[in-house]
Amino acid sequence: MIVEKIYIASDHAGVDIKKTCKEFLESLNFEVIDLGTDSLNSVDYPDFAYKLTNEVKKNSKFYGVLICGTGIGISIAANRDKNIRCALCHNENTATLAREHNDANVLAFGARVVDENLAKKMCEVFFNTEFAGNRHKNRVLKLSKES
Repeated sequence: MIVEKIYIASDHAGVDIKKTCKEFLESLNFEVIDLGTDSLNSVDYPDFAYKLTNEVKKNSKFYGVLICGTGIGISIAANRDKNIRCALCHNENTATLAREHNDANVLAFGARVVDENLAKKMCEVFFNTEFAGNRHKNRVLKLSKES
């Protein structure tokens, strides 16, 4: 898996864990671009999801991390774009399978659901797991088609 850039964004609930994940990914030598928010003041998670997806879809080697309170809302917003395969993950196994089976290009999780250590582990496996292809390839291709 070749990762040129990782974009990271969150709403107010994810600010602290976003900073931790950004620093951790940079320690693994990834280029990480923070798209905000940087404040605990209430913001709307769709704004940050759309900001990130607009960057990720520009290049197949661009990936993302999205964080809100539960991860649910921000992942729903991200998946409105047919070029985005945002996976809401809760542990290392779901992060691994999101890449292996779904060729996910955005990892999402909830700051109120996972702790910082688990978030770092999920980031590490997500960005170091290859897409398995084979039987999963046709399924993933169907995700980009209009219904």
